[in-house]
Amino acid sequence: MRSIEIPQPGERDYRYRFFEILPGALTWIILSSPVILGLISSKLAAYFIIAYLLLWFVRAIGLNVRSLQGWRMIKHHQSMPWKELNRDLENLRVEMASAPKWHSQNLARVAKNMDHHARIKPSQVYHAVFIAAYNESQDIIEPTVQAVINSKYDMGKVILVLAYEERDGAQAEPAMLELASKYGKKFKHTMVVKHPLTPNEVRGKGGNITYAARKLQKYLEEQKIDPMHVLVTTLDSDNRPDKQYLAALTYTYCSTEEPKYASYQPIPMFTNNIWDAPAPMRVIATGNSFWMVIQSLRQHMLRNFSAHAQPMAALIDTDFWSVRTVVEDGHQYWRTYFRYDSKHDVYPIYLPIYQDAVLASSYRKTLKTQFIQIRRWAWGASDIAYVAYTGFMKPNKIPRYKVISKFFRLLEGHISWSTSPLILLLAALVPFFLNPQSYVANQLPQVASKLQTIAMFGILITLYLSMRSLPPKPERYRRRRTIWMIIQWVYLPFTSIVFSSFAAINSQTRLMFGWYLGKFDVTEKAVKR
Repeated sequence: MRSIEIPQPGERDYRYRFFEILPGALTWIILSSPVILGLISSKLAAYFIIAYLLLWFVRAIGLNVRSLQGWRMIKHHQSMPWKELNRDLENLRVEMASAPKWHSQNLARVAKNMDHHARIKPSQVYHAVFIAAYNESQDIIEPTVQAVINSKYDMGKVILVLAYEERDGAQAEPAMLELASKYGKKFKHTMVVKHPLTPNEVRGKGGNITYAARKLQKYLEEQKIDPMHVLVTTLDSDNRPDKQYLAALTYTYCSTEEPKYASYQPIPMFTNNIWDAPAPMRVIATGNSFWMVIQSLRQHMLRNFSAHAQPMAALIDTDFWSVRTVVEDGHQYWRTYFRYDSKHDVYPIYLPIYQDAVLASSYRKTLKTQFIQIRRWAWGASDIAYVAYTGFMKPNKIPRYKVISKFFRLLEGHISWSTSPLILLLAALVPFFLNPQSYVANQLPQVASKLQTIAMFGILITLYLSMRSLPPKPERYRRRRTIWMIIQWVYLPFTSIVFSSFAAINSQTRLMFGWYLGKFDVTEKAVKR
């Protein structure tokens, strides 16, 4: 079986390095284009900038429509009686009154296309829920365990895996053992797994959950449980699944025609502590939440992020997650994609996994921690070289057009991440400063301002939806805190440039020069009382 592992730094040849350099090089070329074009011709610079603004103006309309559609989809799925839907799926017979049309269509499709004896029924499914922790207190982890227990699902079908690091044993071990003792009997089985320091592994979540998954594999073999009947969901210590998540995941899995070749992506919503986080972090958290809502409706762009689920059988086939990258979640999509020669899809689960906004022990540390977190997410640009190398330069059976499409979408996404806020907000001023006597250069900021003003109406949609998605306000806050939830959006230009563009530029520039992220910078989590 061919290797799907990321090459170690010393194993990367000039071809691999070329594609590591590519995203950073393109970013710096695009960012310098307004200056270079402005020095050559003010008109040329103006045409470039207006074309870019118009492109994003059209995109913004589409993104706002998607956010409204996604919001409605979440509310619809939260109201669904998934227990009854699973019962119907078990028997392939609609018994539920006023069943949605898509449910009847699903049952008909399953009955027609899936072998009756081979298909997996909801009653056969087990869930293994991994909670990975490093340097987090019991105050952070315990609500996550409680959220799993409070799911509208039979806990007798759930295996809880508490995974922690040996290097953090002094803090994590007592907390994990206490939680296992306190809640372990509520699950079918509870495992507490300590991941030892291992050579040639990036210090990150991938090694931790991979080690725990191998322990789970042994348990399943002892219990004679088919890995195809086990769905693994990975959670960070602050991830609290919606009450309907496990039931909806079961339904989606059992109605997938080839479930081994699928993974499942719920919607991260960064609202657990949204009332406590500083205003800039609230803006970032809200923006990230709604970006994930939008992505859930763009299945051609959907990949694993943060909490996600995959059959244990597929994890075994991919040798679990990569232990060589700090972005093991997104990279797992590519590992599976190439293991199965592109026969892999990500299906959205339109239910939230509630997560924390960034909140550290001080305001200054919170700002720094937020930047480091987004820089780590932006390290997904390292997958560009992996996709190019594995897709174009190693033997595989994937049609070339599929790899080309995937490659350019991945590349465009990371280039847009690093360049768009800066170009959209500042580029129109560059020709004016370079050539203030030019009529075109003088008019460009006004044209750009009008386009930006119209586009800003889209923020009203985000503002409306963000207020609707807020959890109840803690009693310790007065009414004026709600007003600040509206005023906070004045930070959007600042957060877009500093915590989006600059963080992505930092990652891509590091990648250009081979300054690899060798450890997973865990986001500090503080609890306000």
